[in-house]
Amino acid sequence: MNAQDPGVVELWLLEAAAVPVGPAELDGLDEEERRRAGRFVRDDDRAVYLAAHVALRHVLGRRLGLAPSALAFGREPCPGCAEPHGRPRLAGGPDGSSAGSSAGGPVGAPHFSLSHGGGRVLIGLAGAPVGVDVEPLPAADSAEVLATTLHPAEQAELADVRPADRPGAFARLWTRKEAYLKGLGIGLGRPPAADYLGTAEPARRPAGWAVTDVPAGPRHAAAVALAGGGAAVGYRLRHSLG
Repeated sequence: MNAQDPGVVELWLLEAAAVPVGPAELDGLDEEERRRAGRFVRDDDRAVYLAAHVALRHVLGRRLGLAPSALAFGREPCPGCAEPHGRPRLAGGPDGSSAGSSAGGPVGAPHFSLSHGGGRVLIGLAGAPVGVDVEPLPAADSAEVLATTLHPAEQAELADVRPADRPGAFARLWTRKEAYLKGLGIGLGRPPAADYLGTAEPARRPAGWAVTDVPAGPRHAAAVALAGGGAAVGYRLRHSLG
């Protein structure tokens, strides 16, 4: 079992198509994961979802010294309504298995976050609440429409960007916002306009959180948010499960 450095987020940015997803891996998923997978209309979207959850179980199982299929998941209370749909967490007994339910989860379990989009999977493990997000760059017209939902200062910053560069600038801003909201455990239950995650005025960003862009290539944007961090998130980035 590897120790978790409390000041560093461990990240895995993966191509979904490169994640081994065979019968044995699929058998290790739980009923909720199977149910959610069955909701996808497009086969490609379902395949990315399954790859993301197989990869997450692999990473967490290796961290805890457990078989991926032995892991059980739950949810923390939502900070907005207190219902059990907040940050994901590991449930189970002290050994991390599904046997012997424990509200606190297995001993030594890290905080974690999972995102998938545009054929990519991003996983984050940390010693404090963490959020990650990866997205494909949107079409220019989609970026213009979605930008109207942002914080007024963020909208002003995007308006100053050359039109050809706005989809990338929007995607980087949006992934920072999603990573932060996932770290909070409220997601888009909190309006996108409520918080500033722009670059012009870093001091206006949410107190108590560090949010940092993660390099994801020319066609994607990614970000990580860490509770209690300083000005930026320290991270180690891997591109394979090996």
